Amino acid sequence: MELLTPNIGLVFWMSLAFLVVLFLLKKFAWSGILQALKDREDFIEKSLKSAEEAKAQMSSLKAENENLLAEARAEREQILKEAKDMKDKIMSDAKVSASEEGNRLINAARTEIEKEKNQALSDIKKQVAELSIQIAEKVIRTELSDKNAQQALVDSHLNQTTVN
Repeated sequence: MELLTPNIGLVFWMSLAFLVVLFLLKKFAWSGILQALKDREDFIEKSLKSAEEAKAQMSSLKAENENLLAEARAEREQILKEAKDMKDKIMSDAKVSASEEGNRLINAARTEIEKEKNQALSDIKKQVAELSIQIAEKVIRTELSDKNAQQALVDSHLNQTTVN
């Protein structure tokens, strides 16, 4: 039962030891512990502020990225539209150019055909004239007294010329 009712001397020495330890802790350790707690509190506060700033920067970067993406999409659409317009213009110009070239070639061919036709007609007229002269020569050389003989001679010459 002695433990339940302590001795006055024991209480005094225990109190004195407690006060000495308390004094030593306050003198040497308490300020260091409080400073460490304050430093830790400041570090946690700075970390929270840094996290909030990083979060704000991330949201602003995200918004900026979305704006850049929207601008890139708009620019892509503009480039595609310009390319389509350019393609349509080139196709239209090519069609017009091809049509003009085709018309020019057709006109040149018609002119060439007409020239060849006129030259062929000229050659035919020349050949007809030569044949007529040859027939006339032969008719004049033969006797002109008999009409039937003249007719037979002209027919035979015509047959010869048509066969050749």
